[in-house]
Amino acid sequence: MKRLYTATVNSLRGLRYGLRHEAALRVELIALAVALPLGVPIAPTWVWYVAMIGALLALLSVELLNTAIEKLADHTTQGRHPEIGMIKDYGSAAVLCMLCVAALIWIAAVILRLGLF
Repeated sequence: MKRLYTATVNSLRGLRYGLRHEAALRVELIALAVALPLGVPIAPTWVWYVAMIGALLALLSVELLNTAIEKLADHTTQGRHPEIGMIKDYGSAAVLCMLCVAALIWIAAVILRLGLF
């Protein structure tokens, strides 16, 4: 039980730190907060709602991992380094891919809800 408590405290600390220092995380958290109630009337079924919210949580997770990679890279290398830049770009591309997945899920839900397909 102590391990679960410690893991939860560490996770919340990381989330709090990220929200304080990373604008992208703040934007995604705001989007999630708006999506929670907005998704209810948009989602065709409760399964769709879970998928819609899950996609945004996955986006937030990928953004947190990207932020961790960037912070670690900045910590280990002073100045500009081409390979570190490439690694950071990979992380950014992962965020973009997850953003596209989330957008596709939400667009599909809206299309189904409106009866356009």
